Amino acid sequence: MRDDADRAATSGRLLAWYDRAARTLPWRVPPEGGAPDPYRVWLSEVMLQQTTVPAVKSYFAAFLARWPTVADLAAAPDAEVMAAWAGLGYYARARNLLACARVVAGERGGRFPDREEALRTLPGVGAYTAAAVAAIAFGRPAVVVDGNVERVVARLFAVEARLPAAKPRLRALAAALTPAERPGDHAQAMMDLGATICTPKRPACGVCPLVANCAGQRAGIAAGLPRKVEKPPRPVRQGIAYLAVRGDGAVLVETRPSAGLLGGMLGLPGSDWVEGDPVPRPPITADWRDLDAEVRHTFTHFHLRLRLRAARVADCPGDFRPTGEAGPAMPTVMRKALRMGLSEMAAP
Repeated sequence: MRDDADRAATSGRLLAWYDRAARTLPWRVPPEGGAPDPYRVWLSEVMLQQTTVPAVKSYFAAFLARWPTVADLAAAPDAEVMAAWAGLGYYARARNLLACARVVAGERGGRFPDREEALRTLPGVGAYTAAAVAAIAFGRPAVVVDGNVERVVARLFAVEARLPAAKPRLRALAAALTPAERPGDHAQAMMDLGATICTPKRPACGVCPLVANCAGQRAGIAAGLPRKVEKPPRPVRQGIAYLAVRGDGAVLVETRPSAGLLGGMLGLPGSDWVEGDPVPRPPITADWRDLDAEVRHTFTHFHLRLRLRAARVADCPGDFRPTGEAGPAMPTVMRKALRMGLSEMAAP
């Protein structure tokens, strides 16, 4: 694209395509719709960070049904919100969600600020979320750049520099494409294009509304963009999880410390997760036995291998909960451990 007129024409074609083909999403106001609800926009954007649209839909609906306004969410007990978030991953987001809701409901009278700079002062609201809320909820010409947008821009302009070094260049190009009119629809159109047509593998260039402007497609390199620096292999950490089952079937659980991985979430007691042999830390005195089961789970920065130890115990102090109550409130790795452990204990 040679000049501003070319970029404006490109944005116009993108918006025309979006008017025809916008995805129907529970948190989205369609192009012909009215004003978006900032609470819904913010909630969806926090949930969508590093998570897929299909995974978020049911969580978003459940949160809205339970806490339909930011004031409702702000008044919710921490444990209930953390339990409702269980399984969605990246649990620091849930803690920040509550902190932000309480600031908005309290200090700001239930109203989200309408500009990026003010939005970024809220707990847990970073550059991307602030730009997305400002553009989508308030129509501000903010530059919204996520992985989908980076991919579209890298291909459109044939940017061959590798990520993450290429990020400033991609952001500058995305800014040049962002129109003053309908910036929220433009941002969502870029996301939709990346999610449905300009996909990571096998992009559907033949039906792309921007194919005539795509330098990457003309050069035959679109599918290989954006280029990325190869990541080192993830380390493997080891741990032990303890499954204590009382006579009535209830299991011993603990609430993890608020700081750190899975902070504030319900889980099975266990050791630290370390590279090498973990130090055993049984939560109570019992006849513990090793189970023939290993829980494998991958986090962003490491692989986890959890050994399981189990014991049947009499009534004793501790937070024992029925499995039907404890399981759904646990993050995915703990649900795996609970399910595998109970299955092993039930085996003859």
